[in-house]
Amino acid sequence: MRPNQRFHKVYREEFHKSRQHGEFRKLHRSMKFLRPVGVVLNVLLLYLLFQWIGLKAIAVFFALILITREIIQLGFFRRLEKRVFKPMEQLKQGFDEIAKGNYQVSIEPEVENEFTQLIYAFNEMASKLQASERSNQEYEKNRKMLVANISHDLKTPITSIQGYLEVILEGCVSEPEKIKRYLETIYSNTAYMNKLIDDLFLFSKLDMDKLAMNYEVLSIGAYLDDLAAELKFEFEERQFKFSYQNRTDRDYTVNIDGKRVYQGIRNIIDNAMKYGPEQGLNVMMELYAQKDDICIDIADNGPGIPEEQLSHIFNRFYRIDTERSKDFVSTGLGLAIAKELIEAQGGTISVASTGGNGSRFTIKLPIIERDFSSGKNSIPVKD
Repeated sequence: MRPNQRFHKVYREEFHKSRQHGEFRKLHRSMKFLRPVGVVLNVLLLYLLFQWIGLKAIAVFFALILITREIIQLGFFRRLEKRVFKPMEQLKQGFDEIAKGNYQVSIEPEVENEFTQLIYAFNEMASKLQASERSNQEYEKNRKMLVANISHDLKTPITSIQGYLEVILEGCVSEPEKIKRYLETIYSNTAYMNKLIDDLFLFSKLDMDKLAMNYEVLSIGAYLDDLAAELKFEFEERQFKFSYQNRTDRDYTVNIDGKRVYQGIRNIIDNAMKYGPEQGLNVMMELYAQKDDICIDIADNGPGIPEEQLSHIFNRFYRIDTERSKDFVSTGLGLAIAKELIEAQGGTISVASTGGNGSRFTIKLPIIERDFSSGKNSIPVKD
């Protein structure tokens, strides 16, 4: 049961209990009824004094006493109404609106007293419930979108595999070259589905904060030197160009899970390969320090990202190509996973790009200050 539903259930139970007992409300109604009755009785008593006693001085004296008492009583009741009964009625109406699911309700206090603090607490509660409801709606929207995207992205390759297998099994093709081409297509689609499932599994773990992180203090320069050597070899095999430059003035250390940071950087590199030019792709990686962070820039000479799409590229299943082509074996989760993995290290990831001029991704990781005298590290606590 969600928090809002539990609140409604508890509120209804308490509300029915208060309806059964209702001492406060009965007292309020009684006082409102007795007030005019008291005024009438006082006027009647004044009249009888004038009629029976006849002594004007005594009558005036008693009249002044009664009038003074009535004025004081009237002022007391008005103050009680304004400072106690009205705020209570406002709170009751507010809780009624909350019970109906209207979390936009807000109460404006008219006086400053103990009930004002209660009203402020009510407004804060309503605001939190409203934020929670928005979060639930957004979560439900994302869940439905996730299911729709998974269904689409699995159904398309499965349909393709089924079609090619039927053609082969029915003997519609006999040429070895054509059969080989069909089998390669089947293999490509199965590889895509396998990657999609792996990405979904990884992302679900990240989303639930259940992905184990093995943090260790590393020299970021040595770490990226090894990674750059691996990437350079791979790029040369594909006849692409890759360059790496370390622009730091000294050795910096970071407290990261090297495997997860590698996955994040790898996803950015893969994205550049998928959407970059088939001939002449050039990827440049730079390492430099900026205040308390170590920065890793990854730039490419690809087609770039239109400005209106920049704010969406880290969203799940977002693809820049609207046709959702499977030629790139893209699941639409790579950059979303990269963002989650880098943020899990206490870092940030951002992108700058203009259509036709390539893209530049910047990863920032907090620097660990090493105390060389003691050999200890000043490691920030990760949330």
